[in-house]
Order: sequence, then structure tokens, then C-alpha cells
Amino acid sequence: MKQMSLQLKTRIQNVNIMNNNIEVNRVVLNAMLSTLAVLAILYVFILGNTVFNIVGRKALEKEMLTLSNEISKSELTYLSVSSSVDMNMSSTMGYKEAKANFATRKSLKSLGLNSGESFGSIKLANNEI
Repeated sequence: MKQMSLQLKTRIQNVNIMNNNIEVNRVVLNAMLSTLAVLAILYVFILGNTVFNIVGRKALEKEMLTLSNEISKSELTYLSVSSSVDMNMSSTMGYKEAKANFATRKSLKSLGLNSGESFGSIKLANNEI
């Protein structure tokens, strides 16, 4: 066992992973620089989008203020016109007063049932209030 571990140790020391005719330092440097360049481009892109969104938001806020002013003017016009509407004005415009028709429910006695009786599978409860 001791001899096997000694052989393994000597073989590991003799292996040179870096000697494959590849300049590892150069490859690592190029990878780091290219990653830095990609991150810089991504940063500029995100920063540009943020600036454009801020400018767009300010333009929308101005438009919102304009629309809010128009709405308040329209509400004021509506309130002034709605106060002048009466029955005489509506009749001159051709409107007629509506006659209300309400839906009514038939009583249980008209159906031939008294409270406490069953109607099909439904049993009506006594109402003792």
C-alpha cells in the first residue's frame, strides 16, 4: 500500500498539465477581457434603456397633466349643464316620464301551500317572526 501511494505521488509530480503547446495565461487573459467587454456593453445598454424610460415617463406625465386638465373642464361643463336640466326641458327634447313596473312574487297561499308544507323535494320552514 505504501509503495502504491509513493508511485502515485511520483507520477502526479511528473505530470505537467500546462505543457500542451497552449499558452494558458494568454487564453485566460483573453477570456477575462472578452467577459469584461461583454459586461461593459451590457451595462451601457441597460443604462441607455433606463435613460430613455425616464425621458418617456416625463413625457407621459406632461400628457397626463394635460388630460387631467381637460377632464376637469369637461366635469365643470357637465355640472353646469346638469343643473339646468328639468322636466320641461326633457319634454321639449321628446323624453317622456317612465312609468315604473315592478315584479311581484306570488304568495305561498296563492300557490296552494301553507308554510310548513313541502313542495316537491323542498320543505318550506315555518316563519314565526
